[in-house]
Amino acid sequence: MPRITRLFAALIAAASLTALEAQACTRVIYHGPNETYLTGRSMDFKDPIVSNLWVFPRGMKRHGAAGPRSVAWTSSYGSLIVSGYEISAVDGMNEAGLNANLLWLANAAYPEDDGVTPRLSLSIWAQYFLDQFATVDEAVRHARAMPVQVVSGEVPGRPGSLAPLHLSLSDATGDSAIFEWIDGKLRIHHGREFRVMTNEPSYDEQLAVTRYWSGVDGRTFLPGTNRASDRFVRASYYTDTVIQSDEPRIAAAAVFSIVRNVSVPYGISVPDAPNLSTTRWRIVADHKNKLFYAESATAPNTFWVDLKRLDFSKGAGPRTLDLGTDMDRILAGEVSDRFVSAPPFDFMEAE
Repeated sequence: MPRITRLFAALIAAASLTALEAQACTRVIYHGPNETYLTGRSMDFKDPIVSNLWVFPRGMKRHGAAGPRSVAWTSSYGSLIVSGYEISAVDGMNEAGLNANLLWLANAAYPEDDGVTPRLSLSIWAQYFLDQFATVDEAVRHARAMPVQVVSGEVPGRPGSLAPLHLSLSDATGDSAIFEWIDGKLRIHHGREFRVMTNEPSYDEQLAVTRYWSGVDGRTFLPGTNRASDRFVRASYYTDTVIQSDEPRIAAAAVFSIVRNVSVPYGISVPDAPNLSTTRWRIVADHKNKLFYAESATAPNTFWVDLKRLDFSKGAGPRTLDLGTDMDRILAGEVSDRFVSAPPFDFMEAE
């Protein structure tokens, strides 16, 4: 198939998804000098979302929240996570620098129960890796050697609507992996080159579109809509062209500038494209310096947590920072001393 035909086929596939009820998010990885690696993402969601920060220590006993065959484990690493509706972990970084992000994937299809394989709720999928692994490579090798079946659950506030998500991992070595369930099979894209991730179509098709755009001079023209494919292209271009710095503040500013460029304007409503959703908040994780930045679309300031100031020791107990709906609590600067002890939330059961 000629190159241009493949491009249009991918674009048509992407356009056909605009009739689906989906959400838009973007994730990028910054490769700076002197082993400076940062991961940024936007959380784009049609509805307001409650997203608080939680500190989970080592030694927490977990189960997969997916019925009697749920996988069980004990956390080896402490983590700082962002909750989704206080029923799931949607983002986070552990004390070793492993970062996880959950994004919408319109054509995700999870496996049918085979009656044998251990199971894991989608709500705790990201936490499963943050609790147990220091690097992407460790996580990928485990996923391939010890398969589990991920089970989806309902989208909060939408009974009967199952959440289709894919997962990205990144770490302090600059490594990256994308986990997608397509037609009931787990696909893993593992490599430092997989630095950008959006929503649809599947990652194979996103890469095909991006290969075409790699031959276009980004200084002259870049696709400018809020569609996932266009955001993928813009984020890929800017990730390679922003300032490269090992100064934490400058590197974080560079990543935020990329994520803001691919964010969806606040309050946007497009009747014939319900999958274009308002950006609610943005986060940037600095793997090297163990800094976790956040900003709300409705607040004027950026705030951050220095993970080196957190107590992840076994028995320290969970702590939380209440941020309100869409992280709209007004905070600025380093906020590790604002966390308070609290019983952990229950991850949503999936059956």
